[in-house]
Amino acid sequence: MSGDDELESAGVVTLEQGSGGKAMRNLVTDVLTAGFPDDALPVGRDAMDDGAVVPVGDRNVVMTTDSHVVDPPFFPGGDIGRLAVSGTVNDLAVMGATDVRALSSAVVVEAGYPESDLERLSNSMARACREADAPVATGDTKVMGNGDIDGVVLNTTGLGIADHVVRDDGLSPNDVLVVTGAVGRHGVALLAEREGIDFGTTLASDVRPINGVIAEALSVAGENVTAMKDPTRMGLAGAANEMATKSGVGIELRQDRIPVPTDVKGASEMLGLNPLQIANEGIALLGVDPTVAEDVLDALRSHPDGQDAAAIGKAIDDEHGRVLLDTGLGTRYLREPATEPAPRIC
Repeated sequence: MSGDDELESAGVVTLEQGSGGKAMRNLVTDVLTAGFPDDALPVGRDAMDDGAVVPVGDRNVVMTTDSHVVDPPFFPGGDIGRLAVSGTVNDLAVMGATDVRALSSAVVVEAGYPESDLERLSNSMARACREADAPVATGDTKVMGNGDIDGVVLNTTGLGIADHVVRDDGLSPNDVLVVTGAVGRHGVALLAEREGIDFGTTLASDVRPINGVIAEALSVAGENVTAMKDPTRMGLAGAANEMATKSGVGIELRQDRIPVPTDVKGASEMLGLNPLQIANEGIALLGVDPTVAEDVLDALRSHPDGQDAAAIGKAIDDEHGRVLLDTGLGTRYLREPATEPAPRIC
């Protein structure tokens, strides 16, 4: 019996239950929200999407929140501050809320943490806010005793407006699956930094706000963008499996069409990781009606953050809730990993 299995059998929380996969979803529904009253929202807590939709008059206000416990807090391509803003903006964007109206920033910091590092994180958050045109409107600060937490924890909440709400369960057979950029960069870069491994490359996280590039897709396709999700924890594999399960379809992906950078492939092999199962922080997975797939790709590639966009597969009326990966030598299931391959990376 594994350590996590022993903890779970003892009735205590395990690391697996914080990984973003099935175990975490069960913890949320069975323990954390089991006694909550019905939220009565068109897209609410029970949907377990990237955000909730709160109707205000004839507008769709999208709300999301996220906490960040990244180790290390500074890494090639970004830091926990840039990640906090980008992650929240991106959760709004994949719900269709590319117009971000306000963010909150809550900082929990350990006594003894360098004030210069905190200032560095604040400046990084400010730069990301300017990129996303997303103002921080309110926040909170708590200082914990030395050793009570590991450095710094950031929580961000976001509010945005969506003309057309996009859920993660809207796929229909023949919808084309489009990824807005190359996969695997964030998780591999951060894990290499954590382990002190130098691959002799400029491997860096892809962390960035993507509301601008998503707005390009929505501008040409509108309601023909049928589903969206940002493949953070559990990576592309996790996002695709969740979309397939919720939509009641199967998904076929073509491995040769998935943009995985050469340095990510090499580093993943050395680390024993599958780049399709590791976190990204600057891309999204879209389902689009086949009639607009080329238009969406053109729109994405016209944006600086979408130049690696690719059509990587389609939804099928078979193998419901499963993802098939055509490797060129055969077809296998691409499963959501049982546990997060690299914890504390988002």
